[in-house]
Amino acid sequence: MIAHRAVTLIIPARNEATSIAPTLREIPPIIDHVIVVDNGSNDATAAIARAHGAKVVYEARVGYGAACQAGIKRARGDLLAFMDADHSDYPADLETVIQPVASGRAELVIGTRLRQSRAASALSLHQRFGNGLACCVIALLYGVRYTDLGPMRCIRRDTLQRMRMTDLDYGWTAEMQLKAARMGVPVLEVPVRYRKRIGKSKISGTVRGSLMAAYKIFYWTLKLAVR
Repeated sequence: MIAHRAVTLIIPARNEATSIAPTLREIPPIIDHVIVVDNGSNDATAAIARAHGAKVVYEARVGYGAACQAGIKRARGDLLAFMDADHSDYPADLETVIQPVASGRAELVIGTRLRQSRAASALSLHQRFGNGLACCVIALLYGVRYTDLGPMRCIRRDTLQRMRMTDLDYGWTAEMQLKAARMGVPVLEVPVRYRKRIGKSKISGTVRGSLMAAYKIFYWTLKLAVR
């Protein structure tokens, strides 16, 4: 609990048996509830997560957004935090991400990996390019300047409900930030650390994943711009 507000951390995971244990061991005590969403794993991800004290939720529809939605349905408290299961995020940075939302300074806080040179160097070239291009487009259309579409973030539950999120896969983070810009939600970016993940990314680690992520980012950008 932070500032007398309960926090649920949602971690989408698919075949992360090698990384989920070290990730969960580093979660700080300010987190009240940890939900690992097993998104169609065929390894021991769920069993390991449960053995480390996380509540495991199953979501058969494969997709980052689908996993996040499944976790939200089972979350408790009015603050929702998100991070990846691949040990690329530093769980200790969650306090920095959650604090501004808990104190009322912002309704959405995004952990930006691009304000620290060491964190930025852990991102692939096409990750940095895609993030930068998407953020430039958002700034041009909405006047809101983001530096990253990173996975570590915290949002008020009521704010997220007003967004009526619909994307079920690669476009989840982009949809959230675009809708925040359109709605005038108070948003803050805070620097977070980042490291090379354990294993291979399902998105940035493949050509198809990278292309689909880029497509979804611009799909939501143009869709909301037309509206």
